[in-house]
Amino acid sequence: MPLQKKLNLLHVFCIATGAMISSGLFILPGIAHARVGPAVIISYLLAGVLALPGMLSLAEMTTAMPKAGGDCFAIVRSLGPAVGTVAGLLSWFALAMKSAFALIGISTFSILLINVNPHIIAVVVALLFLALNLLGVREAGRVQVIFVLGLLAIMGLYLVYGLPAVKLQNLVPFAPFGVGSVLGTAGFVFVAYTGLLKIASVAEEVKKPGKTIPLGMILSLSTVSLLYTMMVLVTSGVLPDDILNNTLTPISDGALVVMGPWGQIALSVAAVLAFLTTANAGIMTSARSLVPLSRDNLFPTIFGRVHRRFGTRWNALLLTGALVLASLFLRLGILIEAASMVIILMQILANISVIILRESRLQNYQPRFRAPFYPWLQIVGIIGLVLLIVEAGLESMLISGILIVVGFLAYWFYGRLRGYREYALLHLIESITAKELTSYTLETELKEIIRERDGLEEDRFDETIEHSIVLDFEKKLDREELFHEVAAGLSNTLDMSSRKLFDLLVKREKDSSTVISPAIAVPHVVIPGQKRFAILIARSKQGFHFSESAPAVKAVFVLAGTKDERNFHLVSLAAIAQIVHEDGFDRKWLASKGEQSLRDLVVLGKRRR
Repeated sequence: MPLQKKLNLLHVFCIATGAMISSGLFILPGIAHARVGPAVIISYLLAGVLALPGMLSLAEMTTAMPKAGGDCFAIVRSLGPAVGTVAGLLSWFALAMKSAFALIGISTFSILLINVNPHIIAVVVALLFLALNLLGVREAGRVQVIFVLGLLAIMGLYLVYGLPAVKLQNLVPFAPFGVGSVLGTAGFVFVAYTGLLKIASVAEEVKKPGKTIPLGMILSLSTVSLLYTMMVLVTSGVLPDDILNNTLTPISDGALVVMGPWGQIALSVAAVLAFLTTANAGIMTSARSLVPLSRDNLFPTIFGRVHRRFGTRWNALLLTGALVLASLFLRLGILIEAASMVIILMQILANISVIILRESRLQNYQPRFRAPFYPWLQIVGIIGLVLLIVEAGLESMLISGILIVVGFLAYWFYGRLRGYREYALLHLIESITAKELTSYTLETELKEIIRERDGLEEDRFDETIEHSIVLDFEKKLDREELFHEVAAGLSNTLDMSSRKLFDLLVKREKDSSTVISPAIAVPHVVIPGQKRFAILIARSKQGFHFSESAPAVKAVFVLAGTKDERNFHLVSLAAIAQIVHEDGFDRKWLASKGEQSLRDLVVLGKRRR
């Protein structure tokens, strides 16, 4: 059962932004500053820059395959079910950890106001958001918008008061622990950019995902990177090292210095809003990372079920809620490192997946947004992210290794025995080795995704093309040779002799040429009888010799129908004319692999319906 599309650009922006602006800003700067000094400003900026390639790759894949748990879904189709299972569980784990991190932040600030055990506060808030998300994504999305807009307003106020108060002496020495610490800390704070994964997770519920998802991601990452850098700059510039290095409330402490007690209260409110947005977005989206795994039988199918009344994946939400609650009792440092390492790994997989999907030359991989500067952007992103893992230290790499092993074991003992999906890497290997490793199942699945994404309802023309005869020749043929083949192919379908059909085709071509461009011809004839119509598709990579002026026609569409089918005959002619004049049609036609690929190229072509 597909999820309902209820999220617009504002929802997408606020889900991603709210997910990123939270503990990563309101708690982490003090811990990070103790590791690297004032150069923590560069660490935050560097983390944002290194998140860009993965974000653009993720946006490309998600617009091609806007499905629930979009990052995991795309990785399964790119790198296979084994890697996809690991990626899906890593994504689920990372998003849940980020929510737990935010809930700890809520409790940290709340105990300043009320004397209650912080774990109790965190558990209560987690249960409240779990209940909200069980009601539906639109309701959770509306709450997210309100929280984020209020949060951005308060942060803007802090910058207005704080920038003039920055003391340069607080920024010296700038990097007391060396350049390596800057890279290592960038990896440590990478958890701050988890929100980008969250948009991929709700892709199936986004309206007009081809435009909304990349625009929302780009706006969100740009806004957050700038805000993080500026907020950390102000905080580092107004607080002495001894205070900043030992606080879990750095932004509120900075606001006390530049704005007084009312400012500290305002930024504490902003912090709580930020934690609320992250906790809400995390629970909302992490559960969806399990959806593609359950749909593919790589994870128990019970976690893909949709609640009939609320339209939510309630079993996946309950399991996610349990993981979040359990994570609340982990040490804060482990929580941060685990989430950051997982997000870095997911970004690396996103970059690799885009390279595999493009190089596999899948015809029906048709993203609405394409990451620029391919493949250099992805290569630079992979190298930079690997450096972050290396500089993060042995403990972080150990955590990453353990999580990968756990994910692989889940696949080996469960998913391997139940689920299999054709994937792009097989197509790439097939093209290199010339061995047949694939069927057409991945292309068919991608075609159905495009239809769902673009709202393409199958009409009579589509049905006719899907059942059409396809003749695919490697050699060059003249016009009469082609018409003999066409007549033989259509005679049974049209219930008439091949000789008579051949004569009609020859006469039609002599009356006036059916060649509409140097590479395309559309012979069409009226046949005797009633309620008969057929389309035949023919390709020759060497070309069909129609005439001296058209010696190498590559694509031929033969239409044959009775007089009572005249209207549909004209509709089909108009549809083919629109499709073949689309930019790049000739190139795609020659590159198509086999009969079904040629049909798909026509069925998915742009035309008025």
